Amino acid sequence: MVKEKKYAFIDQSYKPTRNDLVCLFRVTPEGMSLKEAINNVALESSIGTWCNVSSNEKYVNKLGAKAFAISGDWVKIAYPQELFEEGSVSNILSSIAGNVFGMKAVKGLRLEDIKFPAKLLKSFPGPRFGIDGYRRILKVKGRPLVGTIVKPKLGLKTKDHAKVAYESWVGGCDLVKDDENLSSQKFNPFEKRAAKTLEMCDKASEETGERKGYLVNVTAEAMTMLSRADLVKELGGRFVMHDIITAGFSSLETLRGNCKLGIHAHRAMHGAFTENPKHGLSMMCVADFARMAGVDSLHIGTGIGKMRGGKREVGEINEEMESKKVGKTQHRLAQDWGGLKPVFSVCSGGIYPGHIPYLMKNFGKDIIIQAGGGVHGHPNGTRTGATAMRQAVDATTEGETLEHYGRSHKELMDAMEFWGKVRF
Repeated sequence: MVKEKKYAFIDQSYKPTRNDLVCLFRVTPEGMSLKEAINNVALESSIGTWCNVSSNEKYVNKLGAKAFAISGDWVKIAYPQELFEEGSVSNILSSIAGNVFGMKAVKGLRLEDIKFPAKLLKSFPGPRFGIDGYRRILKVKGRPLVGTIVKPKLGLKTKDHAKVAYESWVGGCDLVKDDENLSSQKFNPFEKRAAKTLEMCDKASEETGERKGYLVNVTAEAMTMLSRADLVKELGGRFVMHDIITAGFSSLETLRGNCKLGIHAHRAMHGAFTENPKHGLSMMCVADFARMAGVDSLHIGTGIGKMRGGKREVGEINEEMESKKVGKTQHRLAQDWGGLKPVFSVCSGGIYPGHIPYLMKNFGKDIIIQAGGGVHGHPNGTRTGATAMRQAVDATTEGETLEHYGRSHKELMDAMEFWGKVRF
């Protein structure tokens, strides 16, 4: 730790360079001034510690973080890119989102946004397929992809799980996925489920003349995960699913480096650290790291439905927005970002056909609309529920209201009468 002045890691005259990683933090101090707390955040997340050390060399000081802009309880902190290992999400997070969150100096600490230097960004692989790749695989253009989750999420035996998936595909879904907590339980072991459900996927593809996809959850210990991904490929599958938070970013990086299938990312557990506006880190940061590590599709919320995350937050992840706090234009998952392919945004969580116009109006056509209960809860069953969802997407794509389209499409009309129309 440098000893020149009390707040050695604060320099409000500093101008960040193109080689700096810049973080936007919200700092709530505990038992000290805001400046002292900010100084502690900057030192602990870079080269410092709680006291002066004899092993400190002068050249080390050049790598110290610099808090260069303070506005209220918001601060921007710049880190030289030399502090980070290239191509490692976990290493970056261990610094900027590591010990700093447990310091007594802060009552609350929120990492809201990050700007990455180009060289560091280019060290990451990014998505293998992304939006265009998914569309090529499934041969779907000009509309959102329609997906569902097998429900109930746990408890179904393999044959019944595969049957629900089949009914969803023949009803009109492009994609069917496992839920985040379905792994390899005794009632539905992974190997049997992958084989039987992919068999039903092929059957539905042949019968409908449409390409279908199964997002099978391979999350497990690293070697088991890779073995499962290999089996999916052998069985003709084109996609896998990974619980990126509970399994960890290193697990995701291992999967991306050893699997040539599309990777669907589930964000289970993100709410444990993204929901408090004064502590943790934003879903936007999670989305950035997921894209860097190589996911092809990612849950972003809906701004509506059963999950938290308002329209503004979801829109910031999915759409173009001007981030005044960091001073750059964000397209987030679809931005032209260091050559990394764009990620397919997945809207999911308590949605049904009546939500489709809202979702497409606010988030466009390059989204995957994924409904679980909104398909399987249809009064006439899963197949009819999938048809109603597809009809809602087709109607909105063609510029028709759901009410008008529903007059000649009974499945949609029944869904509208059952769940109602979302007003927005």
